[in-house]
Amino acid sequence: MRISLQIPFFNWVNDATSCGDRLKKVVQHAEEIGFYSIWVMDHFYQMEWGTNKAQDPMLEAYSTLGYIAALTQKVKLGVLVTGVIYRYPGILAKTATTVDVLSGGRTYMGIGAAWYEREAHGLGVPFPPMAERFEQLEETLQILKQMWSTNDGAYEGKHYQLAETICYPQPVSKPHPPIMVGGSGEKKTLRFVAQYGDACNFDTGMGVEGIRHKLAVLKGHCDDLGRDYDQIERTVIHHASNPANTQAIIDFCGALAKEGVQHVIFNMHGIETLEPLAHFAEKIIPETAKF
Repeated sequence: MRISLQIPFFNWVNDATSCGDRLKKVVQHAEEIGFYSIWVMDHFYQMEWGTNKAQDPMLEAYSTLGYIAALTQKVKLGVLVTGVIYRYPGILAKTATTVDVLSGGRTYMGIGAAWYEREAHGLGVPFPPMAERFEQLEETLQILKQMWSTNDGAYEGKHYQLAETICYPQPVSKPHPPIMVGGSGEKKTLRFVAQYGDACNFDTGMGVEGIRHKLAVLKGHCDDLGRDYDQIERTVIHHASNPANTQAIIDFCGALAKEGVQHVIFNMHGIETLEPLAHFAEKIIPETAKF
């Protein structure tokens, strides 16, 4: 099993002038001690859950990912997950390709239908109804695939029309950065994973039984489309509320592994101290690597 780190909290950025240096220490330490990949969120306001406020510090995803790429050598990189409404698909493809090229082929392309309505309205971003966002998501997936191919021709969709899908240099990752479609919707999202994706991602809030059910639905879509289910990386995102609770985390990962989950992406508070990361490296990563 792969163990990775998501950085969704920047509450430790009390002074913006020290932000870059503190983030550098975190990501370089995470790479050094064995985390498989590092992820950031595609948000401009902090999510409003728990004690978080929209006004809490947040960094733009792709600028941050490029910064992390320059500071690291081998760790994989990704946005968990890009909101489809925030960037024109052709520009998104070029942005993600740039990070992949400059990182030497270390990126995932995480993408989803977006949900944070306050953030969109606050920054003047159109926020269409869910059905339309899913149409945009499918067209964006098609555009990504086309731009990461030898087809430089036009793309004509309902929402997006591109006269030329030119993208050079092409990604270093072959055949392209793995496409992770985030979300658990059974009719659309999981079909998109089966049809276009290389990885799925579920929130562990639904529990092991919920994940078992979602993976069964995904396998059903793969069977319907003639897609090899085993070609899809099964990932989850999990908040470690108590990183020191070693055995509970190991047991949970073991239960996930029995359901076919291959990759757990953890977020946690206190990473700026480096202590939770060191604990994972010493106690958790070696054990979960056996799964």
